[in-house]
Amino acid sequence: MRKVAVLGMGHSEFCFNSPLTVVEMLAQVSLDAITSSNLTTKDIQAAFIGNCLTIMSEGQATIQQFAVNDMGCLNIPALRYEGACASGTIAVREAFLHVAAGHYDVVLVAGAEKVTALGTPLATRCFSMAGDSRYEFPSGYTFPAAFALLAHLYASHYNIPLPKLKEQMAHVSVQSHHYASKNPLAQLRFEITVEDVLNSFMVSTPLQLHDCCPFTDGAAAVVLATEEVAKKIYDKPCWITGVGLATSGKLSSQYRWLPRIRAREISVQQAYKMAGIGPEDVDVCELHDCFSIASLIAAESLGFFEFGTAGEAWMKGETRIEGKIPINISGGLKAKGHPVGATGISQLYHICKQLRNEMVDYGLQVEGARTGLVDTLGGDGCLCHLVVQV
Repeated sequence: MRKVAVLGMGHSEFCFNSPLTVVEMLAQVSLDAITSSNLTTKDIQAAFIGNCLTIMSEGQATIQQFAVNDMGCLNIPALRYEGACASGTIAVREAFLHVAAGHYDVVLVAGAEKVTALGTPLATRCFSMAGDSRYEFPSGYTFPAAFALLAHLYASHYNIPLPKLKEQMAHVSVQSHHYASKNPLAQLRFEITVEDVLNSFMVSTPLQLHDCCPFTDGAAAVVLATEEVAKKIYDKPCWITGVGLATSGKLSSQYRWLPRIRAREISVQQAYKMAGIGPEDVDVCELHDCFSIASLIAAESLGFFEFGTAGEAWMKGETRIEGKIPINISGGLKAKGHPVGATGISQLYHICKQLRNEMVDYGLQVEGARTGLVDTLGGDGCLCHLVVQV
């Protein structure tokens, strides 16, 4: 397999109620990625697009072909990938495999979503379509409810009193907002306290408002290329050295493993093995924190902490910039935002910014970071991972 580099990147501000369409957002960030790669649209051989909800939010299908045409990448193969919240990361993985295998030398990967146009009730319903529609949704299943159940299960499984777990979860949200307040691309750029979290209204017990990520509009893009191309035109490439992907069925079918998500452990081990590293080698991680409890579950399955101990790690500061394993220094989904199809590409964007030492001016730089990990969860259990190095 050939080495695959991340070259130029583009990223919109994550926000509520974007005035742009999804196609317009895709074109904007894609052109940023292409021009910052020292390329033109004529150099792009294929496009891999992550998107989940545009058929519902705008009544628009096949956005991939309209977006690449509008940005001037005429008549190229353009594919749309849908894996719920992991759509963008899956698109990156597929693009990586095509370049590594020799099918293409230069490709575009982009993702976008306009979630806030749906409004809260319809958006909640649309997100729930990533769960099981035959058995789970009719029983009242939504993702806040699912992660609330996982929080209860986590507390009982690891013998942690629920009030103590809620305080640990609150520290996750406080950290995410602290870093998002410094990130000019983040959606929720304000600080909160533990008391703010514990006094916010209840969404699905024990999850409160500040335990939950927002609905988000936004887009992100990267250009992937071979080593030969990268060395000719780009002076700061990052290298995707490992990828992983694993899936699970509906949540109830995973009862033997819960609150752990077994697919996560399988997928990340694929990525670690391909890259020839272990969790101890990761300098910075962007993980899927759609809810505060999700951070604890993910960090343990990624191998950063013993099971049942991640909450204490957050409270001790082990996940901050100066800690054992800096996690979600961008603000994460919780505060940077979660525009579904763009989420995984945004995670990759922020990992590459760290590895290129480009977050210093924002007070968000992890000193000496050379290996980063992206962890993205889609629906009940589609997990995709990327190891990125310089």
